[in-house]
Amino acid sequence: MKLNSKGQVTIPAELRRRHGFADGDEVEVVEDGTTLRIVHSERDASRGQRIVARLRGRATTDLSTDELMALLREDDGG
Repeated sequence: MKLNSKGQVTIPAELRRRHGFADGDEVEVVEDGTTLRIVHSERDASRGQRIVARLRGRATTDLSTDELMALLREDDGG
């Protein structure tokens, strides 16, 4: 990974997914001793919102909306 002339780096897609970074997220660079850490900004979305954003669009099914709703409404027998 190279730092460009503007001081920018590209975080690989797999690392962004694994750590819950999504397009448009606000981040901060934090100095931690001799290490720099890239972290979500405190003003950014909650952890739950980041997880939902990361998972959005990844599920697949052949069931219709009505079939999915029927599954959600089924009594679990308990």
